[in-house]
Amino acid sequence: MGPLVDKRIVLGICGGIAAYKAAELTRLLRKAGASVRVVMTKAAQAFITPLTLQTLSGQPVATELFDLTQESQIGHISLADSADLLLIAPATADVLARLSLGLADDLLTTVALACQAPLLLCPAMNVNMWNKPRVQGHLAQLVSWGAHVVGPAQGELACGWVGAGRMVEPSEIVEAAASLLAALQQQDLRGRWVVITAGPTFEPLDPVRFLGNRSSGKMGFALAADAARRGAEVTLVAGPVHLETPKGVQRINIETARELSQSVLPLLQKSRLPDCIVMAAAVADHRPSELALHKRKKHDLGPQPQIALTENPDILRSLAETRRGKTPLLVGFAAETREVESYAQRKLREKGCDVIIANNVAEDGSGFGTETNRVTILTRRATESGDSVEVLTLPLLAKTAVAEKIWSHLLPLLPARTP
Repeated sequence: MGPLVDKRIVLGICGGIAAYKAAELTRLLRKAGASVRVVMTKAAQAFITPLTLQTLSGQPVATELFDLTQESQIGHISLADSADLLLIAPATADVLARLSLGLADDLLTTVALACQAPLLLCPAMNVNMWNKPRVQGHLAQLVSWGAHVVGPAQGELACGWVGAGRMVEPSEIVEAAASLLAALQQQDLRGRWVVITAGPTFEPLDPVRFLGNRSSGKMGFALAADAARRGAEVTLVAGPVHLETPKGVQRINIETARELSQSVLPLLQKSRLPDCIVMAAAVADHRPSELALHKRKKHDLGPQPQIALTENPDILRSLAETRRGKTPLLVGFAAETREVESYAQRKLREKGCDVIIANNVAEDGSGFGTETNRVTILTRRATESGDSVEVLTLPLLAKTAVAEKIWSHLLPLLPARTP
């Protein structure tokens, strides 16, 4: 029996040209065995009629918050309570903003605010709108609260522009909905303890300045959120980032590489070991040799100032050398700007970890701070003739989707459970 059979899906449709795809999406969801209740915004009805969706869903379409017939049963609450999944497709820039602000000024946003079911968003908009920091900020806020995202896709848009912004095809949305509900049903990480590091480290030069990097922490936080959703006990060691702690995650805040080391390495001295440590943080290789007690003044530094550096501890290698046997599973990250697979192969060999997840941060959509990522997963495999490396390259996906695929890949690699 498929994961969508007998599931109750509330499908929210917003006012964008991609609303026409909602007809096919409704048909495919019902074909997969789901029951579909459609909620349409006023703007959505300018692109596709409620009658079309009512015919395809086989159920009345909800359109008004203050409708005497629909609200006789407090309709927005009954819709929210009945949902196994709230799916919004297309999710426009407007609805992302209203959801992130907690507004409830129409039926769809009111249902969303009252709903306790998982939320799956399918963004669709003009590429320039999609790339606006405010839109990305609204989406990041929703993801930090547990929302899941599929798309948008790259391609030619209805407005004539070419780029990210197309709503993914209905078949992909159905697949994403099925995968999400299947993972929620499985709770396949229940009983596991995973430790994830995320974000940058800041190495102070003086009380004002520091050496740092551009890591936003979004990939690590997505990994933490997905692990918690799948039932794991999650410890997130986070550098200085402006992201909300995912639901159900224990967070430890650090700033420097040494603080990160002091938070992670002692975990291997405990009687109970983590099942997996994912080093997604972008850790500084070096720090200033001396920390000035006061702000360094320009006239004191001279015309050609020089900063002496000291090497920071190699945390991933230390974990590999300290762990007991193959516990925990060690996963490193490699942010590269060229020869990604070659450098990742070398890092996998030199660090002694089990898996390296590499990406090209110079590539559009795969760099620091983006909502998407394209990663290559390199896995060490033991064979009779010695170790070999398995390489799996994922397409450009939302970081939430990348996180789900990474955990699905890591699951069979986790150490055997102790009785």
